Amino acid sequence: MKTGLYYKTKRITINLFIHLFLLSVAVTCIFPLLWMVASSLKTQETIFRDMSFIPKEWHFENYYRAWREGGFGRNFLNSLFYTTSVVIGIIIVASLAAYAFSRLRFPGQNVFFAMFMAAMMIPIPGSFVPLYVLLNKLHLRNTALGYILCMINVGLSTSIFLLKTFFDKMPKELEDAARIDGCSKLGIWWHVALPLAKPVLAVVVVFNALNVWNEYVLALIIFDAKPLMPLQVALMTFQGEFITQYPLLMAGLTITALPIIIVYLFMQRYIVKGVTQGAIVG
Repeated sequence: MKTGLYYKTKRITINLFIHLFLLSVAVTCIFPLLWMVASSLKTQETIFRDMSFIPKEWHFENYYRAWREGGFGRNFLNSLFYTTSVVIGIIIVASLAAYAFSRLRFPGQNVFFAMFMAAMMIPIPGSFVPLYVLLNKLHLRNTALGYILCMINVGLSTSIFLLKTFFDKMPKELEDAARIDGCSKLGIWWHVALPLAKPVLAVVVVFNALNVWNEYVLALIIFDAKPLMPLQVALMTFQGEFITQYPLLMAGLTITALPIIIVYLFMQRYIVKGVTQGAIVG
């Protein structure tokens, strides 16, 4: 007969294997970041000879050289401006659209929502040609506005899906109470729906910020002028045809990754809350 000690031991063993698996996944994710930071503090001669995570000599000047030689100042501000503008635009447009799809009834509602969801299945490179032609006709190519509008369009479908899923579960009694207090539909969206959707909005912010911050190919297609390029394009300064300056490249990658890591750390508790509340539904 199986005793309580048997079930307790079994539960501990299962939890141990689960934690070991999760720990191995965490190490797999953190290892490239540690290697990147360690490599950024080495020289071109020692980066392939010294495989340790703690370099014998710490070359912090690589960060200064990467910032100066890569022209990171202007490109960093560009990426910051693009990311902030796109995320704000996506939050406003996606939350309004998601609330309308969830709470309003209008002709063609299901068709329009299906079109947004179908857009999720189209790979981003598949839209480069029509985007290029459209931006040319609108005289928005090689402009910051054209790039921002394209990136907002890229993030809308997923964001609308996540927010609509949350709004569908939102109790209608809260809206009825706000309506009794004199709130309009926009007032309910602003004072009731958005504050309750903070966990989902955190997921939307991080996913889209990561997408915009790391964008490279679309920026090369839209922009011709170097002063308009985002930070990711500036990294190619250290990669030549015959030689790549790996320490400077790793320093540049560290500078590039740091802001998005900080954003994720600040939003982490909201993301976990959003996932546990069912914000992301397959």
